[in-house]
Amino acid sequence: MATPSGSAPQPRPNVLAIPAYVAGKPPVARPGLTSYKLSSNENPYPPLPGVLEAATEAAASMNRYPDMGSTALYAALGEAMGVPVEDLAAATGSVGLIYQLVNAFCGPGDEVVYAWRSFEAYPIAVTAGGATSVQVPVTADGRHDLDAMAAAVTDRTRVVIVCTPNNPTGPAVTQSELDAFIAKVPPHVVVVVDEAYLEFVRMDDAIDGIATYRRHHNVVLTRTFSKAYGLAGFRVGYAVAPAPLAAALRAVSLPFGVSHVAQAAAIASLEARDELFARVEDLVARRAGLVARLREVGWELPDAQGNFVWFPLGDRALDFAAACGEVGISVRPFAGDGVRVSIGEVEAFDRVVEVAARFAVPSS
Repeated sequence: MATPSGSAPQPRPNVLAIPAYVAGKPPVARPGLTSYKLSSNENPYPPLPGVLEAATEAAASMNRYPDMGSTALYAALGEAMGVPVEDLAAATGSVGLIYQLVNAFCGPGDEVVYAWRSFEAYPIAVTAGGATSVQVPVTADGRHDLDAMAAAVTDRTRVVIVCTPNNPTGPAVTQSELDAFIAKVPPHVVVVVDEAYLEFVRMDDAIDGIATYRRHHNVVLTRTFSKAYGLAGFRVGYAVAPAPLAAALRAVSLPFGVSHVAQAAAIASLEARDELFARVEDLVARRAGLVARLREVGWELPDAQGNFVWFPLGDRALDFAAACGEVGISVRPFAGDGVRVSIGEVEAFDRVVEVAARFAVPSS
């Protein structure tokens, strides 16, 4: 029987306005070339044996529900960071926490302030929650304009997000800058410090997130096992926040959202931090080497503090990505803004530098 015109179910209007998330694409195979995926900020190393064993063992009980309270994971995180388990909330990646933050603290008409361009899941989560995004442009060198962000806070603001290092542009906020910003934000507004890439930061006056959350009742740290720990496929993120805020995040979380296998792998990764962080040091060294080579061919890039570099190409972004694709390298273009290239296999860097040299703008 035909459905009468106009009677079909309709989603809420904000759902129709949700922008699509664009994931990093795999490379297209090119004859005679090894292809490399540098489009998703993934850790290029394979799992450590101990982590793989823990995940495999946990998979043997896949017929059982995971621990909804993430008890063992919270205990391991609390011990690693020296924080009470009551101040923790786990989710399916740190992106899951952004959804939960909007759900817990925002309603229709409420505003969320964040830099732009920044993590593309922010406008998705805000729109899905029925709140309103207030996007504050980053500076010409890809940094947060924290003064402008503070000025954008109104009586409708419920959450502000500081992504540091900023994905996809790369620069990180200093502790002095963050302290000055928090001092300008009303105490009833939640300040989210998104530290998905914190393990890669090498700079003076770097943020001490744990010390910052301890000093403020309105600061939430969001972190992930996807990047430095190499568990992108398992989706484990966590928040560190004062107990009332952490409880709110847990209250709106998806029941059993973090699988038993993911929890086991995360715990094993915490136990293997020394080995994993040695890999991080290698990736930081690769980043420095790539940046140096790109400078040699004429590029002045934003300060790279994550596991990626940013090419501010503007309208040439799609052309640059296509040129990389022709030589078997997938990168992540942001049309009209630039291209993000992940720090991955060093074997790919020769081709990245060759393409970048063709797109460099001669200095005047």
